[in-house]
Amino acid sequence: MVKTKNTDTLADKLAQLYAGISDVITTYNPDVLSIEEAFYGKNAKTALLMGHVRGVAMLAGHHANLNIAEYAARKVKSAVTGNGAADKTQVQFMVKRLLKLKEDPVTMDASDALAIAICHGLNYKLSKLGT
Repeated sequence: MVKTKNTDTLADKLAQLYAGISDVITTYNPDVLSIEEAFYGKNAKTALLMGHVRGVAMLAGHHANLNIAEYAARKVKSAVTGNGAADKTQVQFMVKRLLKLKEDPVTMDASDALAIAICHGLNYKLSKLGT
């Protein structure tokens, strides 16, 4: 997990995020980076910041020559819970069950990340079946 300080500038936070994601890619050598598509929330400032974060994550994946798969939040929720309008607690519950975890993922963000990975895994399997 990448931790930044409130006193860090946005540029410093994004650089730390890039370095952290790059380290994870180097350590685990994945084939793909799965990420949630941009969404339009009620708070424009939050949406803009999330755009920066998504861009940095995608750049780190691109520099590592990873395939990048984007999924809409509704598709992720539907893949994991069967309901595209599921709330975060429902997603967390199903992630825990699907992955047979003894405890809930540490944060809702961790649940969301695992849900995106599950969604990609399911979609990848379906694409290999020709569906």
